[in-house]
Amino acid sequence: MKQFIENWFRLSAFGTTIKQEVLAGITSFFTISYIIIVNPLILADAGIPYYGALMATILVSIISCLFIGLYANAPIILSPGMGVNAFFTYTIVEGMGLTWQEGLGAVVMAGFLFCLAAFTPIKSLLSRSIPESLKHGITVGIGLFLAFIGLQKAGIVEKSPDTFVKLGDLSEPTTLLALAGFLICLTFYVKKIKGGFILSVLLISVLAYFLNLTPEGKSMDESASLLLFEADLTSWITMDFWIASFSLALILIVENMGLLHGMLPKDSQFNRSFQSSAFSSVLSGMFGTSPTISTAESASGIAEGGRTGLTALTAGLLFILSVFAIPVLSGIPDAAIAPILIIIGGVMMQSIQYIPLEDFTESFPAFMIIALIPLTYSIVDGLAFGFIVYPIIKMAVGQFKQVPRTMYVMASLFILNFVFHFYF
Repeated sequence: MKQFIENWFRLSAFGTTIKQEVLAGITSFFTISYIIIVNPLILADAGIPYYGALMATILVSIISCLFIGLYANAPIILSPGMGVNAFFTYTIVEGMGLTWQEGLGAVVMAGFLFCLAAFTPIKSLLSRSIPESLKHGITVGIGLFLAFIGLQKAGIVEKSPDTFVKLGDLSEPTTLLALAGFLICLTFYVKKIKGGFILSVLLISVLAYFLNLTPEGKSMDESASLLLFEADLTSWITMDFWIASFSLALILIVENMGLLHGMLPKDSQFNRSFQSSAFSSVLSGMFGTSPTISTAESASGIAEGGRTGLTALTAGLLFILSVFAIPVLSGIPDAAIAPILIIIGGVMMQSIQYIPLEDFTESFPAFMIIALIPLTYSIVDGLAFGFIVYPIIKMAVGQFKQVPRTMYVMASLFILNFVFHFYF
């Protein structure tokens, strides 16, 4: 069995081991496990039954992680994405007036459009067209975003009515616990201790339990009915349905492409991972949840040594077990997860060295992405500004011929997305 696993996932070729991959999968799972609780809460605002959305989140994550692990052999965790779920609830349903069933229909249609791009030459065309400076800018921007989320979870930064954010109360017990976790996690990481991330999560969770700082978990006190095939495609004749579908497809294509380029060092893993993401998006609507994405939290497993699909497979199996451990997972304190996100943000920041800072026409669009992903709290909005500014600044200096035509198309689509989002 061991030899079969090593051969199937080509562990030797990737310079990894079963133990290393399993530890990476466990780390990725615990880092993303909050989505099991948070995603249904956001979808509930759209009218989707909470426990139905919870089960849909788990089921689509199971199938998607197993699929990308076996098909793409990549250490990427596919799960309903933050930001995309908010777009589904607050834009497609509440903003555009679609019912949640029609919204799920738009998710299915967006998934099919995503598949059209992923399984045709459109994928390669898009991949070649994105400048390297923007790809590295995406990596850095996502890293800052993860660090920002981690700092908030830790209580190190908090909301301010005057300056939007400010330094949090460092005397708070939960913040002190997070700072202790950060020191432990950072020490494990710089000393290259295998399994350091997951070990720090366990240590801080145990410490939180004894200090009575563990958050109250949700119990399965309602019927977790499935939402299979609740997607309603009958509104396909309406303009709102197609605006929602195309906008969502554009978000999924660009966000997944940016995330995958930022996390997969081997191009051989990119194509099938991108296709897996597209297939998973279709499943999302059919199962009753907002679309899955290649999660940024996958970076935690990759930093832990994950190199192959065995990492994703491990996470997928843990999603199966999560059905029986929902109260436990919801009881993991933010203080245990926050240090990982902060450190991963620092790791991803290293990609800034590959951006040609001496060329302002390349560095400034990348800067826009880096700044606006965390400041808008949205990966896709940060991408949009960078993709729009890039052709504009090139045209301003007479270098418009150096910009691939596809970039002009993508910039135009992002502009149209903003127009429809804010004016219709």
